Amino acid sequence: MISQDEAFARIRLLRSPNVGPVSFRQLMRRFGTAVEALEALPDLAAKGGAKYRAAPRERIETEIAAVRRAGARYLFHDSPDYPPMLAESESAPPVLTVRGDAGLAAKPCIAMVGARNASAAAMRLARDLAAELAGEGFTIVSGLARGIDGAAHRGALPATVGVIASGIDIAYPPQHADLQEEIAQGGFLVAEQPAGTEPRGSHFPSRNRIIAGLALGTLVVEAAPKSGSLITARLAGEYGREVMAIPGSPLDARSHGCNQLIREGAILIQSAADVIELVSSFGGGMSSRLRSSGQDLFEAQPAAPEAEDEDDIAALLTIAPVAVDELIRQSGASAASVQMALLELELAGRLERHAGGRVSVAA
Repeated sequence: MISQDEAFARIRLLRSPNVGPVSFRQLMRRFGTAVEALEALPDLAAKGGAKYRAAPRERIETEIAAVRRAGARYLFHDSPDYPPMLAESESAPPVLTVRGDAGLAAKPCIAMVGARNASAAAMRLARDLAAELAGEGFTIVSGLARGIDGAAHRGALPATVGVIASGIDIAYPPQHADLQEEIAQGGFLVAEQPAGTEPRGSHFPSRNRIIAGLALGTLVVEAAPKSGSLITARLAGEYGREVMAIPGSPLDARSHGCNQLIREGAILIQSAADVIELVSSFGGGMSSRLRSSGQDLFEAQPAAPEAEDEDDIAALLTIAPVAVDELIRQSGASAASVQMALLELELAGRLERHAGGRVSVAA
């Protein structure tokens, strides 16, 4: 158990400017506690070339009050009921707000996603597949969107996890307000955004990474070529999870995304048995291609040496994303020094992080 002061500091740290999951983890590893990390933020940002103010305490107090009013609670990265599969992801949210049974996310999970304007046949298929998988002991994860998401949740209830792009106290889409409440009461509802936050376009890719991170694999039921469902599927592939798709008619644009995924190597799925076979080991247990780092992503480490000259690292950056490993190679500095220099630049608002451990100059 952590103290109330530390819990408050963790929320405040994550809500502070330019602090995301990666920088939060680096700060915790260097300073050990969020209380000490918060105190260090102004000095770190100054080394990156900017003044800094952490999130106001009053804003965090207001957020916490809203979470309590919603009947929700905070779930921290080191809580025993933090979803274990999600915890393996490098971009795992350090703090979640949740309602319902967290134990559902500890069971074998399958993500099911697809088109919002799905066909009636695809929604029925999603509902039936979700019901059958739930009957076999799986938890179904989805994003509470219209179409395939809603059908999958309804088929699996109560064995379902809903990941929303808004605050825990905001129902979106409004048509799914009753479904969202039903999941909160009988399933498990998860939000990364602060309470009171209305959904924005930038929130949905973040939500999608959580959906993919929670599950052994992601099944796309019906999707257009440029849909968010394909983003979720590709994130699942980056995490080393299974990527599955149901084929459809080439005459229906809503099937083109699934057919494209299959061409690119996704596993063709026609039944719940296909899913179970794919994610089950020969011994009957759950298989996973997920790598294991062998080290807690938030494990405290000795303070890293500071880069001799942050400007040298900054000079290597452009608007084109580059891998951190490449920066280490080109700079000749130690990994710890480069990571600290990047953290200082990020806190100063001069660095942007991208998928796959890449960074660039902030736009």
